[in-house]
Amino acid sequence: MRRRRIQSEEDTGLDMTPMLDIVFIMLIFFIVTTSFVKESGIDVNRPGAQTTERKERGNILIAITAQNDIWIDKRQIEVRAVRANVERLHAENPEGAVIIQADKESKNGLLVEVIDQTRLAGVTNVSIAAIPK
Repeated sequence: MRRRRIQSEEDTGLDMTPMLDIVFIMLIFFIVTTSFVKESGIDVNRPGAQTTERKERGNILIAITAQNDIWIDKRQIEVRAVRANVERLHAENPEGAVIIQADKESKNGLLVEVIDQTRLAGVTNVSIAAIPK
């Protein structure tokens, strides 16, 4: 009688293998479908516009501060290094667009130079970030 009771208690354990398989498959799914956005590294005071659109894809962000400093990928760079950096980031994410976050107080000429360098890097989809009015 004692043997039956011990044997029946051992068989009532819960099998965790199917649950662990599902958790592992979900983890792989979320890792594969996650898009990583590289930030410019600095916050700027963007101008307002009535015709703003939100872009959801992984994009290359370039920031121009009020002091006319250029930031890409959390690093401050010179205007002549914009092309090389955009080419490198565009090779990592060929479907991404370039979004330039220019401060209201930055020089317009510097913005045009940055746009020109991104187009020379082979990216034709260039946008300027603004906040909705």
